[in-house]
Amino acid sequence: MSNKQKVPVTILTGFLGSGKTTLLNKILSEEHGKKIAVIENEYGEVGIDQGLVINADEEVFEMSNGCICCTVRGDLIRVLGNLMKRRDKFDYVLVETTGLADPGPVAQTFFMDDEIRDEFSLDGIVTLVDAAHIEQQLGRSDESSEQVAFADVLILNKTDLVTDEALDNLEARLRDMNRMARVIRSNQANVSIDTVLNLSAFDLDQVLKHRPSFLEPEYPFEWTGVYSLEKGLYEITLDEGPDPTMSLALLLDQGKDETSLSMSAESCLRLYAEKEKLINPGEIVPVGKHVSLQLQSSGTKSFLIDLARASDIGLFTQHTAEEFNLKIIKLKASTSEKENIDQNLSILTPIAERIWVAEHEHDDEVGSFAIEREGDVDPEKLNRWLSRLLSEKGVDIFRTKGFISYSGEARRIVFQGVHMLFTAQPDKEWGNEPRRNQLVFIGRNLDEAEMRKGFDKCLV
Repeated sequence: MSNKQKVPVTILTGFLGSGKTTLLNKILSEEHGKKIAVIENEYGEVGIDQGLVINADEEVFEMSNGCICCTVRGDLIRVLGNLMKRRDKFDYVLVETTGLADPGPVAQTFFMDDEIRDEFSLDGIVTLVDAAHIEQQLGRSDESSEQVAFADVLILNKTDLVTDEALDNLEARLRDMNRMARVIRSNQANVSIDTVLNLSAFDLDQVLKHRPSFLEPEYPFEWTGVYSLEKGLYEITLDEGPDPTMSLALLLDQGKDETSLSMSAESCLRLYAEKEKLINPGEIVPVGKHVSLQLQSSGTKSFLIDLARASDIGLFTQHTAEEFNLKIIKLKASTSEKENIDQNLSILTPIAERIWVAEHEHDDEVGSFAIEREGDVDPEKLNRWLSRLLSEKGVDIFRTKGFISYSGEARRIVFQGVHMLFTAQPDKEWGNEPRRNQLVFIGRNLDEAEMRKGFDKCLV
């Protein structure tokens, strides 16, 4: 056993708008003597939260991807690995998850990966709860329930927005959901730092007792097929399927037993955390890379595998083979003789297969989009538009956040909202930065085109 001191990690979670960034800013601004590295995960293509975190000496790293429950472990492993190269610059790590995240896969990272387990220890999971909106969120979101269930500390935030009786009833409900967690009431996430850091609170044995499947990993791919191939040229064909692309990774020398497949799955998890390489029909699929096969046009598409030696290859694909009628075909030619390929083709069958079934299900109705526009907006027009939008659609708009450039105002305006509640306040001056507007909306069944049109009418 190593005697070296592991780096403690606190996971900060909570549904959209519960106050995570407010608490993070409080931690970063207090005199606690710690050098903290902050890792943020954002939902959607545009990262806003890093700009909402105060300027501080602490390191801030951002992970922007789609489904945190699928891809975050590989992304988090990559970021933590890079952090260890700068070990002298921090002694504590804070991971702020997206509000739509099940914290389970994040916590898994510190137990599933050998390198990470040797360097880091999970100190605790702190969940912020929006007292004004949690009742409706618990009824419509599995993630909210998971965040409460995993918590070592539950911070019941925004207590000024509800009555004492409602708070008592809500706290009783939370305790029914998680009797092990400490419950702290707060307004504007104003809690003592020692209630969220250095807790030594996460108990793996307790978690496994209540959730035996905790260490069963989830992956961003659904299917693996292992094929025994000789040296030469092969074709992957795919028919039209549910998506215009298909992500996959191809590994050589793949074993077909359960242990080998599981080890390779962990390797592919890291590959899937890297930006995918776009592959067009007719191009060669590289080995050991995260690729995205482009399938936009109709009809069957084909891609090439060129093997310099015989190998058992493994395909780790985003969707199952059946969804795209995926086939591997032996071509009787090498790459240099491609123009003379014999059409007498041989369709191969896998020598081993595995379906990777994730426990979670995506809510296809929930999504996010960003509006980015240069220039200024008319404050009065924007206020009228937002007021009307939130009054009509506020129940389905979980979270709004971003920056706005007001005409005639030297400072950028930071705005944040949760359902129908909305605030906007001046921030730092634009200075030499180009004046622009960047807004993110997260919600259910949002009419993106109509909302973009409405915002554009507010521009000067």
